[in-house]
Amino acid sequence: MGNYNSNLIKNPSSPINSMAKVLITPIYETESIALAINRFSIERVFLLVSKKTDDKQQDAVKYIKEHYEKIIEVKEKKTELYDIVETTHQVKEIIDTLSLTDEIYLNISTGRRTQAMGVLFAGYKRPARIKKIFYVTEDTKEVITIPILSFDVTETQQKILENIEDIDKISELSTEIEFSKAMVYRALKELKDKGLIEENEKGHKLTQAGKIAKM
Repeated sequence: MGNYNSNLIKNPSSPINSMAKVLITPIYETESIALAINRFSIERVFLLVSKKTDDKQQDAVKYIKEHYEKIIEVKEKKTELYDIVETTHQVKEIIDTLSLTDEIYLNISTGRRTQAMGVLFAGYKRPARIKKIFYVTEDTKEVITIPILSFDVTETQQKILENIEDIDKISELSTEIEFSKAMVYRALKELKDKGLIEENEKGHKLTQAGKIAKM
């Protein structure tokens, strides 16, 4: 098939809009990726490569391309190594460009933990789009299926997430999002309990998870 053409993603008449099995994965070692490609009959792979890569990661990318690029589509996506929110956003963008008929598999077995968490959280932002999230054990190579959860927030909570860092006063926030102060107080407490918002001497701010839930 040759190299992956990113323009195909946006072209409605392109074959990418027919059903395909797609793997999105960080890469640092190749075993879990090769196992997934073979076990799930993967047809397209997105490799999340650190912007500051090293020889081991480059060797892993080279291995996957040499062994699979002639039979499946392989695409690299540069990501920040330790920015969970940015990785989540980038993976979510990949998911959103794929056909609604595609089966999407997320591998959290390889790469840095921050990248794996970004992949996981992107799945939680788009749970209806995900076929499977999995982890491959290092010793037995067992494929463990990870539950597909979601960032379950109400309309009030979503509006608070979108505005709380700009409007910290409850009365002003209540007016802006058009919910009563009682509802805002209750929703704000629930967001704190979920770990999506925290408060310090400067006011309220979104946690890393809160920034992801806001997307």
